[in-house]
This record gives sequence, structure tokens and C-alpha cells, in this order.
Amino acid sequence: MFDFVGKRKYWFILSGLLVILSLAALIYNSTVRGQVMNFGIDFSGGTMISLRFPEAVSVQEVREVLTKHGLEQSVIQRSGDKDIYIRTTELERDLRVKILDELKDRYGEVELLEADTIGPVIGQELRTQALWALLLASLGIIIYVSFRFEFKYAVAALIALYHDALITTGIIALLWRDIETPFVAAILTIMGYSINDTIVIFDRIRENIKKYGTKKKKFSEIVNISISETLARSINTVLTTVIIVLAVLFFGGGTIKDFALVLLIGFAIGAYSSIFLASPIVAIWEAKSHHK
Repeated sequence: MFDFVGKRKYWFILSGLLVILSLAALIYNSTVRGQVMNFGIDFSGGTMISLRFPEAVSVQEVREVLTKHGLEQSVIQRSGDKDIYIRTTELERDLRVKILDELKDRYGEVELLEADTIGPVIGQELRTQALWALLLASLGIIIYVSFRFEFKYAVAALIALYHDALITTGIIALLWRDIETPFVAAILTIMGYSINDTIVIFDRIRENIKKYGTKKKKFSEIVNISISETLARSINTVLTTVIIVLAVLFFGGGTIKDFALVLLIGFAIGAYSSIFLASPIVAIWEAKSHHK
């Protein structure tokens, strides 16, 4: 049987390095790029335009028109063959009309499906609400796990969850991907996935404590047995989920690919933390409490 708890220093070192890398990416973005993450229009404000062309056009062709007006950094995504979705800085109505007229001159009758402008104040409110969502989710988790198990289990689970969220956020920041409201939904989904996997292991630990008793076996041995017994389930679950997310990432529409990428990273990190982080933390806490 593999000694998960005995080799915990290796897992903690790996987690520490990933956390440092994530923090370094956030600090680098803040100092060099001017903002911690590449906040999209949802959080920083701007204009979103959805267009339908009479025939298929490439993203590059649309970008050529926008570049004439200094909007070359706009995010342009295709949705289907004829629909184009543009996210850019806040546009005045006159400039928006001018761009639409130019596109019509080039490609014929271009239909404006939707045009929304989000001000920076609204973007700030969305960021605040996103943080509240994460904090409330954390509070709910710590109350639930404390009630179902013990407080030390709740703390271990919460450390693992913040570990997952921070590393996922850091990798996305390092890749400089757009951060929109679906990112918050993805992080909450990852937290839900991770806590579910962690609770499965915690449940098995509790069952094995009743089965073996801490007098017959050390708590660390019970934790190792519990992880080993649930390992196949954890691996199968994450592999099945990752296959589905990969399909969405490679074959899904442009608007959902960033969401799928966040899920892919988060699910992998979440599976790792459930096995190698949360349970060993409980074992350490238990050992220290018995030495007092």
C-alpha cells in the first residue's frame, strides 16, 4: 500500500511551488501589464456586439476593419458560420454605426443582433459580487463539512479548495486569458467538484475508523487505506470528466472554450488536492492533537 501520508512533504512542496508560481504570475501581471488578470468587458467595462453576416467571414477580415479605428486588441469570436461576436473597449454610438456601415460596404447586409455597453462601475460591481459568491460558497462548505465531520476536516477541505482556486487562477493569469463572468461559474464548479471528491475520502476515513479503530491502526494508516480504497473511483471520475471537457475545449464554440479550459485545469488540480493535500492535512492535525 502506498504511503500517501508519509510522503506528504513531497505533495506539500509541489503544492507550494504551484502556489508560488501562481502568485508570481499575478504579481507580474499587476506590475508589468497593469492589472492582476486580463479582465474582460464583464469586469472592466466595454462594448459587446453580435453580428450576423450574409456569408461566412474570417475573424481576420473583421479585425482589419476594427484596426482602422484603433481597435485591433478587440476579442473577436465566431459562433457558427455567419455570426461574429466582438468584445472591445466602450464605443460611442457614432463609431459603432460607422464600423457597421463599413462592414456592410464590404460584405453586404450585415445584421446587428445585439449591442450592449457595460460601464466600469457595473464591471466593478460584478467583481465585488463574484468575490462575495466565492466567500459565501466557502462559508457554506466549512459549515457543512464541520457539521458532517469535524472542524479539522472542514479546515483541511477549505485549504484544498483555496489551493485549487488559487492555482487555477494563477495558470489562467499566466496564460493571460480573458476573465469574464463564466470564469466565476467555472471556479465555483471546480470547488463543488473538489469538495465532493474530498468528502468521498473523508467518508471512507470515518468508516475505516469504525472498522479498524485507532487502537489497532494508526490514524495515518487508516488515511492511507481510505485513499487507496477510493483512488480508483477518484481517477475514473476525473478521467471521465476531463474527456468531456476536452471535447468541449476542442469542438465547442469560441465563447465556451475559455470556460472549458478553466474547468480542465481546475478538475485536475482538484483531484490532486483531494488525494494528496486534504487528507494528509487531517492526518497531521490528528497526530498533533494526540501529542498534546
